[in-house]
Amino acid sequence: MLSRLLKEHQAKQNERKELQERRRREAIAAATCLTEAMVDHLNVGVAQAYVNQRKLDHEVKTLQVQATQFSKQTAQWITMVEGFNQALKEIGDVENWARSIEMDMRTIATALEYVHKGQLQSASS
Repeated sequence: MLSRLLKEHQAKQNERKELQERRRREAIAAATCLTEAMVDHLNVGVAQAYVNQRKLDHEVKTLQVQATQFSKQTAQWITMVEGFNQALKEIGDVENWARSIEMDMRTIATALEYVHKGQLQSASS
């Protein structure tokens, strides 16, 4: 009887150990599946963030190139406008010069008329 109780006890212990081992393996498998699922989920987010970062880097480079081109174009426009302003100033200077010459010519013409009239009057007297 004692030996039978001992055998039953050992059998129950073995069953419990097997059950515990099976549950431990199931728990490890479930934890592994959970960990893999979490890692996969995180990897998707990380992969998307990486893709977005690459797109942003590309856009930044494109924007830098465009900004440089715009800066060069703007510098060319500024040079053209400055040249145009200088040409306008020169036209204004020529206009003033022409007025000055015109005034001088009128003064000379008036003086010549005065001299000519003076000579005509002295010849007739």
